[in-house]
Amino acid sequence: MSLHQNGEPLYDWLDKRASGVLLHISSLPSDTGVGNFGAAAYRFVNFLKDAKVKIWQICPLGPTGFGDSPYQCFSAFAGNPYFIDLEPLLLDGLITSEDLLPLNRLSTEKVEYGYLYENFWRVIEKAYENFAASGAKSVSDYGTVQAFQKAQAFWLNDYALFMALKAQNNGQCWLEWPATSRDYTKAKKKRKTKALKTAIDAQVFFQYLFHSQLEQLRNYAGQNGIELLGDVPIFVALDSSDVWSNPELFQLDEDLHPTAVAGVPPDYFSEDGQLWGNPLYDWDKHLETGFSWWIERMKANLAFYDIIRIDHFRGFESFWSVPAGAKTARNGQWVKCPGIELFQAIRQACPDAKIVAEDLGVITHEVDALRRQTGLPGMAVLQFAFGGGNDSPYLPHNVSSNTVIYSGTHDNDTTVGWYEGEPEHVKEHVRRYICVSGEDIAWDFIRAAMKSRANLSVVPLQDIMRLGAEARLNTPGAAMGNWQWRYSDEQLEQTISQSLPALQQLVAETGR
Repeated sequence: MSLHQNGEPLYDWLDKRASGVLLHISSLPSDTGVGNFGAAAYRFVNFLKDAKVKIWQICPLGPTGFGDSPYQCFSAFAGNPYFIDLEPLLLDGLITSEDLLPLNRLSTEKVEYGYLYENFWRVIEKAYENFAASGAKSVSDYGTVQAFQKAQAFWLNDYALFMALKAQNNGQCWLEWPATSRDYTKAKKKRKTKALKTAIDAQVFFQYLFHSQLEQLRNYAGQNGIELLGDVPIFVALDSSDVWSNPELFQLDEDLHPTAVAGVPPDYFSEDGQLWGNPLYDWDKHLETGFSWWIERMKANLAFYDIIRIDHFRGFESFWSVPAGAKTARNGQWVKCPGIELFQAIRQACPDAKIVAEDLGVITHEVDALRRQTGLPGMAVLQFAFGGGNDSPYLPHNVSSNTVIYSGTHDNDTTVGWYEGEPEHVKEHVRRYICVSGEDIAWDFIRAAMKSRANLSVVPLQDIMRLGAEARLNTPGAAMGNWQWRYSDEQLEQTISQSLPALQQLVAETGR
């Protein structure tokens, strides 16, 4: 069966109008080089509450590697230690203010990942050393490390071992490790040195801090009527604890190398397509296990977020399979996968889950049919709506109520930057359709999104602040310079004084 017994879609949760703001954690102000779960996060929740906005959308929170993309993480379950607020560690005496000085010297205007990497780990590792030496069982009011480790047993011990072995092997991809470490079963059985045990315990400690602080932030947001909307990438990175510890769930050969990898085919934007390189799932194996790994993944993310956005939803109907070793994504093929069976299993395990399907791009009738069967709301982006005909699915009059509409996403330029870079015929279409001069284009788009039929409207903070291309967060395909933008306390205060009343009024007028 593909629907409920009564013929209804699997999910039907987006039944009220609401508004949201998109802001990744890394973009928050702090004096330690990167945004975190500290005071600025709580101030941002207060801003959303005052604006009558109900949802805070963030990008994936996993631990990142080279390139610092949250869409290429070492784990689908773990959190990025960079987001740990160090203030509680200072108050507990695990670090000193002198320890923080190198981080205090980092830029407050952008994330300088190289310098952050050099300085952050010394501080957090010292905090662990002092914690271990103290014999304490908990930090602040976070509960005990032991209770956390027991609750997260499905993934935590494997992840901690993976990261400890990665450090032991100078950060190399696990496929480059010695055979006894590369093979997960052998690595689990191998006798652990004292140094390796210490490194494992440190990784558990970092995750304990991350999860505890995120839980407290989420609770505070909930108490103030704010829900967190988080991102779940469809694929996982090859260099991840997920692939290393579950090789049978992926399309790998006898040497554990991928036989095929993920991407998207050539299109209007790219004549070679996009070669992502992620290993592909062995969906037959997932089907045999009742999708147990996916269910655990969804449950873990529902502990992070109130609402989940699944990236690249079309990959659940069929995925673009590119032979391993190919230089481009040209010579791939579409391969069907058990999409509806997966979402039936998720629905049974997580009946109250709120899930959004990222269904952007070239969407076939089959993909649209799968989304309708699931009942999940799709997405519309205003920046994609203009320059063509009146049948664009992203134009507000064509958007259904079961949709999340954006002015732009983390992958887009800011609306100001986008508009300035578009040809005149696109600008003219915007001005004619929205009936504006284009002089305040960011807020023109905010109003258009808020007034649309879509039940959920989300806009990046950069658009509320009317910022230009200098505030762009990510440029797909660019290897460097992404995920760096941050706002300042002064910018938020200016936004509150200049734009908060207008935002409050717009939320009220549009029934959100």
